[in-house]
Amino acid sequence: MTLRCDLGELVTAMVTPMNQDGTVNYDKVEELAKYLIDNNTDAIVVAGTTGESPTLEHDEELEILSSVKRAVVKRAKIIMNAGSNSTEYAVKYAKYAEKEDVDGILSVVPYYNKPSQDGLYAHFSAIADSVSIPVILYNIPSRTGINLLPKTIKRLYDNHKNIVGVKQSCGDLDLISEIKMLTGDDFAIYSGDDSLTLPMLALGAHGVVSVASHLYGPELKRMITLFKSGDIKGSREIHENLFSKMKKLFMAPNPVPVKAALQKRGLIKDYVRKPLVVLNDDEKNELFSVVQ
Repeated sequence: MTLRCDLGELVTAMVTPMNQDGTVNYDKVEELAKYLIDNNTDAIVVAGTTGESPTLEHDEELEILSSVKRAVVKRAKIIMNAGSNSTEYAVKYAKYAEKEDVDGILSVVPYYNKPSQDGLYAHFSAIADSVSIPVILYNIPSRTGINLLPKTIKRLYDNHKNIVGVKQSCGDLDLISEIKMLTGDDFAIYSGDDSLTLPMLALGAHGVVSVASHLYGPELKRMITLFKSGDIKGSREIHENLFSKMKKLFMAPNPVPVKAALQKRGLIKDYVRKPLVVLNDDEKNELFSVVQ
């Protein structure tokens, strides 16, 4: 498979470690980034929604990026969140990301205002036209209230050479087939749901933008590698072993469960910013009965 731009197969949407007072723990940001790279992450999404971007200030995002850069040192790709329901702000964030010399940006479908497909085309066109770095579209209808349709993705792909892929967080696998048939092999489709990674690989996806890779990076990377090498049975065995764990990591709003699991492993504390709250003791017991 020849891609327009390969930003990796196993991409981790990294959480943002925080202190008890809600401030960002930049030392832990750097430590966690190093840990992820050591555990087979090909690329890190900085300050995405898993990183609690709705509650981060712009200067915090830039300092998080600086911490990740110190950790990466060319060992992995860096993808910066550049999404907004305001096209003007999304363009501004994309330009900031390019100025900071990241490898690509991830930009979500505008949320709440529910634009038409022509509006989505105009929005993402403006972002792609404002920068020269690779752009990954992010489609998550359950959060945005609108679905970026395959024909619109095809239109964007045809007219913007730096639109290189889509993160598809939607359980409708028929849409994956449609996107693949419309775009071909040089457009990277990423699963946005860990548990759908293997089914989506079977339909031509390139990889996953993962939350579970915080805990199971080597296993996920091996599952992808085995599938692409033709060992379907081996990849399915890994999928089946991880399936209940991947589902349980979304028992509460992301990234609350994965932060709890990372605390149990001694990597970071589970602090989150309101309106998110940490798991209670019963919820932690439920999580840890499956996720170790």
